[in-house]
Amino acid sequence: MAALRKLLLPTNTSVLTSNSAIFLSRRGIASKLFVGGLSFYTTEKGLSEAFSQHGQVIEAKIVTDRVSDRSKGFGFVTYASEDEAEKALQEMNGKPLNGRVVFVDYAKPVTNSGGMPIARGPPEPPTQQ
Repeated sequence: MAALRKLLLPTNTSVLTSNSAIFLSRRGIASKLFVGGLSFYTTEKGLSEAFSQHGQVIEAKIVTDRVSDRSKGFGFVTYASEDEAEKALQEMNGKPLNGRVVFVDYAKPVTNSGGMPIARGPPEPPTQQ
């Protein structure tokens, strides 16, 4: 997959592409922030506007419940540079946003540990000792 990405993507990572996911895969996760403690009434536009005071926001995403389509109270903000993300982390952590104190930290990489295991065929028979 990494070899395919090198072939398809330009080597200059400072160029913003229209697809922010491609941009992020080249830059890494250091410029993506986790924002917890959000009000259920905070919108993605409001989150983006609040954090854009500290740098260029590429994407602001609020995680919602699939069934009720209601906010889960946290989201992610992606910045164009690591310096802007660091500044936003220092400025916004512990500050009120829409009546709630928000907590900001660097986003962790997605891991597939825990939860339901992925089925890969029938289970192995128990071994006799």
